[in-house]
Amino acid sequence: MKLKVINIYGKKVDDIEISDDIFSLKPNKILIQSLVEWQLSHFKARTAKTKQRSDIKGSTAKIYAQKGTGGARHSSRKAPLFVGGGVAHGPKGEVYKIKKLNKKVKKLGLFHILSQKNKINSLFVVEDFKDEIKKTKIFNNFLEKTNLKNSLIIPDKNSKLKIIKSARNIPNLKIIDQEGANVYDLVKYKNVVFTTSSIKLFEERLSKWKNFII
Repeated sequence: MKLKVINIYGKKVDDIEISDDIFSLKPNKILIQSLVEWQLSHFKARTAKTKQRSDIKGSTAKIYAQKGTGGARHSSRKAPLFVGGGVAHGPKGEVYKIKKLNKKVKKLGLFHILSQKNKINSLFVVEDFKDEIKKTKIFNNFLEKTNLKNSLIIPDKNSKLKIIKSARNIPNLKIIDQEGANVYDLVKYKNVVFTTSSIKLFEERLSKWKNFII
């Protein structure tokens, strides 16, 4: 399929051929949701931690004989049974379970969310930025003229250097490299904006995963 390419003035300058296998799928919302949940699970701070019996300071000597006392067997006062002992099965700080997803699912999730963005006309391609945009006002005018105020911009590296200074202070706008494209950011922002070079690099990098489309 073809997608129009616009310039910094919001005018169409060309058409670009993009892959139907990446940008024209029937969006799988369950797959997209599972990927967002997977990313959110990594964002949560897991700071709660209790002392296990191995973390308790004190003697490890056996408190009384194994047999002949009529009482239960115990090794030391560090056992969770005793006051001042370790906590059994408590939170262990950074050691926690994270929902696991294989690499194939992570890559295909990008295809499905980009297809969804294309379906609702929120996918855009801008020609590579050749000249540096030094003023935030100029870049902000471009966003207002093209209705791209709430956008995730995925430029090629040369274009990124040209716009990063003028774009980094604009609210509801984020710039990431195409290698760092992820489902959470794609869902968070209303529009997705590639440059002509970055969308070609993106397709080339992920082309091997098209055979696993689900």
